[in-house]
Amino acid sequence: MPEQIPDEVSGGTLADPRLVTPDVLRRWPLPEPTGSKYGRGQAVVVGGSCSTPGAVLLAGVSALRMGAGKLHLGVAEGVAPHLAVAVPESGVTALAQSASGSVTGTGAGAALERETGRADAVLVGPGLDDPEGSARLVTEVVPTLAPDAPVLLDAFGLTVLPDLDDDVLRSLRGRLVATPNPGELAHLLDRDEVDDDDVAEATVEAARRYDAVVGCGDWVASADGALWRMTTGDTGLATSGSGDVCAGAALGLLSRGAGLVQALVWAKSVHAAAGDTLAMRLGRVGYLAGEIPSELPLVLRTLRGD
Repeated sequence: MPEQIPDEVSGGTLADPRLVTPDVLRRWPLPEPTGSKYGRGQAVVVGGSCSTPGAVLLAGVSALRMGAGKLHLGVAEGVAPHLAVAVPESGVTALAQSASGSVTGTGAGAALERETGRADAVLVGPGLDDPEGSARLVTEVVPTLAPDAPVLLDAFGLTVLPDLDDDVLRSLRGRLVATPNPGELAHLLDRDEVDDDDVAEATVEAARRYDAVVGCGDWVASADGALWRMTTGDTGLATSGSGDVCAGAALGLLSRGAGLVQALVWAKSVHAAAGDTLAMRLGRVGYLAGEIPSELPLVLRTLRGD
């Protein structure tokens, strides 16, 4: 079923995008968090090579901070015990890895099926570092999901999208959220680069090409060409791991039942406002991505008008 977006917050056009303000967000209320941890949303994050396990940690904690009820992480076997200790709120599955510590994707579907089969939303990509293994991972994981479960692809999980089999691409259509940076966006569109002035247009093109909701920088586009633009956030957000926080925030809202566009617009807004909060307290730059997740619940409450 197509996502129902109220007219007063519907997306604009390239020439006249919808500006996302606190008033727009309050006119677009999120699903109320009710019930048990299972009813409030089961989120799964898959990624985490041995050299970059922190990306999965940041994304997973951010999903919980945005209200997801239950979290599971799938990471390279060499770091799985460490992640289990670092994020005691989460279950952890160890995934096959290469000699260099990259996730190979081999057997990932079977290893994760118990969790992904009942997940309300799944994020694949944070901390992956090998194209072949990432493509195999996506190919194995996607068939284990419920047919309507949203899939969020980020980082290496996203850059393999053009190389996936047609069957996998078809199964992602209509339920895919993609969060590329400008370089990854260029790769999705087979371009050499995407300049700052072209990000909005390229985001719209990618959303249409992959029948997805795509967010890059300040922009979010849906497959019908509608466009939203964030109005907050500053340069301090451009720090290592910040994108993992934003992707995890969107995952948390997707798992709670938010629509694809709504989840990404809200996540980007809350992520940016959390950065602004840290900037006021610590300085315009210099705060860490790991400091953002703890700000998310209060910012979310403030934007909701609670």
